[in-house]
Amino acid sequence: MVTHALTPEVLCRHCDPSQFSFDNTDQLEDLEGFIGQERATQSLHFGLGVKHKGYNLYALGPAGAGKSAMVRKFLQAQAADRPIPSDWCYVNNFSDARKPQAVALPAGKGVTLKQDMEQLVIGLQETIPLVFESDEYHTRRQAMEDRLEERQEHAMVTMQKKAEEKHIALINTPTGFTLGPKQDDKILDPEQFQKLPSKKQNAIEKDVKELQEELRKTLHAIPQWQKETREEISKLNREMTASAVHHLIDELREKYRDLQTVTAYLDRVEEDVINNYQQFLPRDERKPSLFGLHLSQQEEGPPWHYRYRVNLLLAHQANGGAPIVYEDLPGYNNLVGRIEHRAHLGALETDFTMIRPGALHRANGGYLILDALKLLMQPFAWETLKRVLQSAEIRIESLAQITSLISTQSLEPEPIPLEVKVVLLGERHIYYLLQALDPEFDELFKVAVDFDDDLVRDSQNEHHYGQMIASLARQHNLRPLDRIAVARVIDHSMRLADDSERLSSHMRSITDLIQQADYWAGEHDHTLIAEDDVQTAIEAQIHRADRIQRRLQSEVVRGTLMIATTGEVVGQVNGLSVMLLGDQRFGHPTRITARARLGKGQVVDIEREVELGGPIHSKGVYILSGFISGRYAPDYPLSLSASLVFEQSYGQVEGDSASSAELYALLSALSGLPIKQQFAVTGSVNQLGEVQAIGGVNEKIEGFFDICRRMGLSGDQGVLIPSANVKHLMLREDVVEAVKTGAFAIYPIKTIDEGIALLTNTPAGSRDENGLFPEDSVNGRVEASLIRFSKRLQSLDEMSVLVEGEEQ
Repeated sequence: MVTHALTPEVLCRHCDPSQFSFDNTDQLEDLEGFIGQERATQSLHFGLGVKHKGYNLYALGPAGAGKSAMVRKFLQAQAADRPIPSDWCYVNNFSDARKPQAVALPAGKGVTLKQDMEQLVIGLQETIPLVFESDEYHTRRQAMEDRLEERQEHAMVTMQKKAEEKHIALINTPTGFTLGPKQDDKILDPEQFQKLPSKKQNAIEKDVKELQEELRKTLHAIPQWQKETREEISKLNREMTASAVHHLIDELREKYRDLQTVTAYLDRVEEDVINNYQQFLPRDERKPSLFGLHLSQQEEGPPWHYRYRVNLLLAHQANGGAPIVYEDLPGYNNLVGRIEHRAHLGALETDFTMIRPGALHRANGGYLILDALKLLMQPFAWETLKRVLQSAEIRIESLAQITSLISTQSLEPEPIPLEVKVVLLGERHIYYLLQALDPEFDELFKVAVDFDDDLVRDSQNEHHYGQMIASLARQHNLRPLDRIAVARVIDHSMRLADDSERLSSHMRSITDLIQQADYWAGEHDHTLIAEDDVQTAIEAQIHRADRIQRRLQSEVVRGTLMIATTGEVVGQVNGLSVMLLGDQRFGHPTRITARARLGKGQVVDIEREVELGGPIHSKGVYILSGFISGRYAPDYPLSLSASLVFEQSYGQVEGDSASSAELYALLSALSGLPIKQQFAVTGSVNQLGEVQAIGGVNEKIEGFFDICRRMGLSGDQGVLIPSANVKHLMLREDVVEAVKTGAFAIYPIKTIDEGIALLTNTPAGSRDENGLFPEDSVNGRVEASLIRFSKRLQSLDEMSVLVEGEEQ
């Protein structure tokens, strides 16, 4: 069977610019929606439409595939029709300041309440001092104080009269009141008292004792009277404060009469203001003093009236729709909020005004977008998000308290009910790892939004692709593209998809390309982005990252890396591999050699033996062994010892795309037929000898072509590829041109027989009616070698048995 080289037409199936009816992208409308993402679109519609718990979304696909833009567009359409969520604020809990209370208000009312409370405090600071300076207050207080004074004077006067009636003096001393006998209006001293008759003394002592008891009762009653007066004054103060406060707060109660939580809070505010009216009096009246001089005080904390502030945690515009929040750094505090502290007198203190919201607060009632990898990299963030979604409430807790790092007393704000739809953006492997390792993941993220990496190339999608390019150009303020440039971008999209029948959906790469083409259009003084601007951008991208590629090619040309592009060698073939450095991929040939001799039926993969071969590569070698044992000398034991190696390979070898090349080298070593070194080979093989498709076919072909061009194109050089990979070809123009001129060739191979016949210029050979291969064919020579090995091994075994018998 003769294998013919591919024609230039199938090497790069260009987009035909003549199919477009526009001259440049300014004449195109913006693309509505997204092309080629029907599955993701349906998943988004479903996930955003289901209101039940746990139907959060995970958008999975490669970075740069446009997941974020598509999700945001869908969310914006959904959010516009959803009700505006409530405003939330924290207010002081007057009964327990450690547990601030959460208050929900209709959208737009939060700011109003905050301003109203600030105005209320100003009003209280102005009104309450005036009440205590009023004539009414002073008159009523003076009356109470006068009544107390009159009552005290009346009691003492009465006491004085009773004492005088009994000729006893009531004496006021620095240490208090005392009683003493007197005679002729003179107080008797102790000596004079002792000179009185005993009967007289006893009578005086009796009177003094009775008066002392009555004086004690009177003096004991005076503090009680003072207490009663103070209580009356306090009642007056509260009454006067209430009269001043009630009408101010009543106005707010009327304003918020439909909000029971607010009116209840205003009731508590009124009660607290009345109980702490002193705090609204001038500061000089509240400072401690000694002999009329005010004493200096240590620095105080925040003003007293801060307790009546409203900590507006979350405010919405009245016509804003549901919120859409993207949190770039989804750490613990950024998700659930935090409690800040202030330094005061060498200690940290806090209050309800220092509670700060997190992304979940801002997204409450709407949508929260998070990057899955960033979320998982933040300590406690993933577990916290799951806990919040399960409990459907946001509880702000100090991370230091949770981890018991400190024992400082902190706040315990009242939890806020949560209603949010979370959308995670991430790579596929993260999704599958979470699904496999976290049993709670499937309970909370029930909807997978799977983005396709590419889309079908047809006329309709090519026109849509042109609209998308036009949209991107306008979105990024770039020059318009002419239609030939659009066709060139679509060609590059097929190259990114590694398929001439598919278009890449990796939007970041397309955006980067047209942005860079716009730069080169400016350098070329073009008003439109032309084809050569796009081509220059593509070549510049490669040039910026091809240092290693060029260095390897130079070492091949210099002979440091041994790659032959001419001649014939037994057991040696040029294999092709793809190297990935960052986002740059390039192909490079590698010499593969095989050696075969008499043995125990083993094919040794040297790469695997030294642990440089990956499992997929090792699998390819085992398949190769299965092919050899299954095809040749079925009536004889396999008596082969062979070794395979990638020469000058100093790193990990993985993948099975070189298995066909390894098999060609082994067949050459067994048959003794040399392989033409002007060919390079890629392709996987199965046990039936069929050559299977591989990845990176374009880069592999171009890698060998570059080596051949630098070493000199002879006209008979080429690459053997699996025929299944023909549809993936999107080769560079210089390679296509070389094929057109006959300087290079690309051969599609379906079976190992086709490949080995081309490489050795010898027919592979098929079994005849007797089950034998032709003697001069590749397969005939291989089978003859294996039969010879088997017979030789059998004869050696017989000789060994004979020698052992003679020795016995």
